[in-house]
Amino acid sequence: MGGAVSLAFAALVYPGAWGASAGSTSSDATIAQTQWGPLTESDRDFVVKVRAAGLWEYPVGQLGLQKGTTKAVATASQHLIDGHSALDVTCRKIAPMLNIALPNVASPQQQGFVATLNADSGQQFDVDFANILRMTHGSIFNTVAKIRSTTKNTLVRALADQANDTVLDHITVMEKTGLVDFDQTLLRQTTPPKLPSYDLTPPPPTSGEPPVVLTPPPGATSTPVDIDGITGSVAGGAAVPSSASTTG
Repeated sequence: MGGAVSLAFAALVYPGAWGASAGSTSSDATIAQTQWGPLTESDRDFVVKVRAAGLWEYPVGQLGLQKGTTKAVATASQHLIDGHSALDVTCRKIAPMLNIALPNVASPQQQGFVATLNADSGQQFDVDFANILRMTHGSIFNTVAKIRSTTKNTLVRALADQANDTVLDHITVMEKTGLVDFDQTLLRQTTPPKLPSYDLTPPPPTSGEPPVVLTPPPGATSTPVDIDGITGSVAGGAAVPSSASTTG
């Protein structure tokens, strides 16, 4: 890529990555005992992050179908819509079972990505689209793997399985656009600056506010987790706070 495009991308993505900063940490403290296994702060944050990802990547996929100038960008956009609508079904299913409040709005940082792409047009849209989304998916890929390998909660583990497949698919389709500047993308992905938690955290939903639904597209190929198959005949589903933990 030319220097002008690389510089534009550097300005675009700095500061930030996919809801993570260089100084952020996650906690393994148990916040609830559930019939599907203990729920940690990391588990809860992961479910919220998956939901928040869909709240900005789904509309970006719609933007890509409208504004993208290549077939590869259109294909990647379809994958975003398809994958995140399926993940969202799973998130909305397991969240009340685990007593997790899901956001209805993406984080300020993520909303900034959407605003940038809204303002773009032509080839610049294609370039920013591919690079922002390759960076953000690359940033979360390791988080998905960590949750999958460490969580003791069956529902969170199932979501991580689905997220792993979806994120890898989205990384792949972004790379297939031929527009990813790997030097810039990997630099921003691996060395994000510290950001205040406000910029990285989606606001909580208003009390009584119905959840935003990311509608699956016609002919969707991605499928949500079969929660009924996991839970079997177990009744109920409310999380029980651990007496030895804080809810934060």
